[in-house]
Amino acid sequence: MPQPWSAPLAATPVHATVTVPGSKSITNRVLVLAALSGRASTVTGAVEGRDAELMVAALRALGVPVEADGSTVRVGAHDGFRGGGEIDCGLAGTVMRFVPPAAVLADGEVRFDGDPRARERPMGTILGALRALGADVAGDALPFTLAGTGALPGGVITIDASASSQFVSGLLLSGARYDKGLTLHHDGAPVPSMPHIDMTVELLRRAGVVVDDSEPNTWRVEPGPVGAVDWVVEPDLSNATPFLAAAAVTGGEVTVTGWPSATTQPGDAIRDILTRMGAEAVLADGALTVRGPGRLSGVDIDLRDVGELTPTVAALAALADSPSRLRGIAHLRGHETDRLAALVAEITGLGGDANETADGIEIRPAALRGGPWKAYADHRMATAGAIVGLVVDGVAVDDIATTAKTMPDFPGMWSRMLAGAEGN
Repeated sequence: MPQPWSAPLAATPVHATVTVPGSKSITNRVLVLAALSGRASTVTGAVEGRDAELMVAALRALGVPVEADGSTVRVGAHDGFRGGGEIDCGLAGTVMRFVPPAAVLADGEVRFDGDPRARERPMGTILGALRALGADVAGDALPFTLAGTGALPGGVITIDASASSQFVSGLLLSGARYDKGLTLHHDGAPVPSMPHIDMTVELLRRAGVVVDDSEPNTWRVEPGPVGAVDWVVEPDLSNATPFLAAAAVTGGEVTVTGWPSATTQPGDAIRDILTRMGAEAVLADGALTVRGPGRLSGVDIDLRDVGELTPTVAALAALADSPSRLRGIAHLRGHETDRLAALVAEITGLGGDANETADGIEIRPAALRGGPWKAYADHRMATAGAIVGLVVDGVAVDDIATTAKTMPDFPGMWSRMLAGAEGN
């Protein structure tokens, strides 16, 4: 078992400039697109973390030549996906939902498995969709096996993607390589994390794929080649949010470099959220600077489209001086862990006042005390504990190493931020 990490207490307001690694969401999408193109391409600025390593390993298992050198990944030319391999999804939703729609194009059987918690995550929607499109799939959750024939008929499919936007993105990424392309209809409650689908569509278009998303809840992907693109990955804006939160909770000032002026990343929403909670957020000259308020206010907000920010926002809310209500996030019960139950358990475990609702969490002001904070093998739960620990003495995160999923050196980056290091 890992040793608990004593979350550093901020003795003074935090003042620092931080540079975060590349976006995991973009990295793993463009790696799949690069492999689907069949031609050589380079990904620059790729995140170095477990999820990206699992994606690289998955593509290699399909016979794709991939070389990773730090944040640069080179995907080589190949004649098609190879069967006979085994793919470890770990706990990476992007691997377990993006790779199977591509693996059905392999010339043989491909077996998928992952971490114990991954076997509990919803997969039936995407596997059922692949069956309906002509794939031979054995199983409805991890572990499962695909029997590829080198092609897939494709066509029209209706799914309920209300549990995860990754069901839509995973199918869209490979849709152009299906014989009839793909027309995907969503029928159900609103799809969460819609910005991630917008991201997928934008990246497909950059690769020359024709996508029509003009009709609500419907996406049409024309059959055809996926172009070879030399990709440049944006910084991961969601991973930047704990550092910006540090300014908000300590009344300090943190600047994150490389912040794009326009992006499909959900993490960009942190600017509005922090402003609503009383902080100042200024985007200028390719950097975002957040200045913390004297007192942090609670917020009543629908996070359906930006659910991945919930742990950061919940940590902020636990330190605010008025109540908060985080709504539209029932789907987070199916993430790396049940994030709603986990956040309530850890906040109340430190003396906080929080409870689950049907679609979210309510958090009220309370005097927090030090104590253990469980990460649940969830990188965003771990960073939420680090935020709380900035102003609550004695918080100990049980598994800070889980942040390596998307940030290989989070503890070092956190320490350098507290030291006021430039270009962290």
